[in-house]
Amino acid sequence: MKIIRSWLFVPGDDEHKQAKGRGNAADALILDLEDSVSDDRQDIARETVATFLKNNPDRSRQELWVRINPLDNPLSLPDLAAVMSGGPDGIVLPKVYSAAEVNTLAHYLDILEVREGLPAGSTRILSVATETAASLLTFHTYLDNVSDRLVALTWGGEDLAAALGASDNRHPVTGDYDDPFLLARTYCLATSRAIDVQPVGVVYVDYRDHEGLENECLRDRRSGFIGKIAIHPAQSEVINRAFTPTEAEIDFAKRVINIFAENPGMGTIGMDGKMLDMPHLKQARNVMALYEQITGL
Repeated sequence: MKIIRSWLFVPGDDEHKQAKGRGNAADALILDLEDSVSDDRQDIARETVATFLKNNPDRSRQELWVRINPLDNPLSLPDLAAVMSGGPDGIVLPKVYSAAEVNTLAHYLDILEVREGLPAGSTRILSVATETAASLLTFHTYLDNVSDRLVALTWGGEDLAAALGASDNRHPVTGDYDDPFLLARTYCLATSRAIDVQPVGVVYVDYRDHEGLENECLRDRRSGFIGKIAIHPAQSEVINRAFTPTEAEIDFAKRVINIFAENPGMGTIGMDGKMLDMPHLKQARNVMALYEQITGL
């Protein structure tokens, strides 16, 4: 899977916003059939999304994903049946309890791809892995035979707060996420890395606070996340910038890689007054790999 830095939510029943989304900087649009669509407009939204997918077959710059309703909601299967005719790049699965839901969705996709004449396995899955209380206790299930359609995990702070009965998800003094939500963030990141899928940062709900968004993106990237979900079109460029290594980072990474290459067999090397060892070399290679995947170089 290519790196997706920014995932922008777009209402499934709004043709105007979907059309504008194609001109947005986001690496991927998430055409939403869940929270942004009322129950009485589901049929309209499904038809709108399916038509939009069919009318936009070129996904070389921007992928088109669809968030369906949760699998325990009777709306979810009609969602899938309607949109798969447009060949979405992937399905965003909300309100997950464990990897079992991911595998169930994968089985549905197996059938629907045959029905629509799509390449087998072409429809990928992003799991919103922490929107239920049970999900915090079942991350281990992703380590055991989860479908290879799963290419990314993200976590949800807002729905998780509701599921836990919390009145807020941030500390009243520091403004940082409170402990249960930091736990969800950590589980999401660690599990993603353990099974080699992309860890995606949670939405930043104050869409007017670009500085706060950028700071949270940079913190996410330092922690190991790759990308973030946007809820407003103006957030995409901020996210893309924050998740792209800077020239200074690239230059430093190249110097670290070069100095180890020039000194084969040495496990520890001094550079700029600091001692570097194998973890620093691995980090440098990670930076270069991320940059190359983003730029296609």
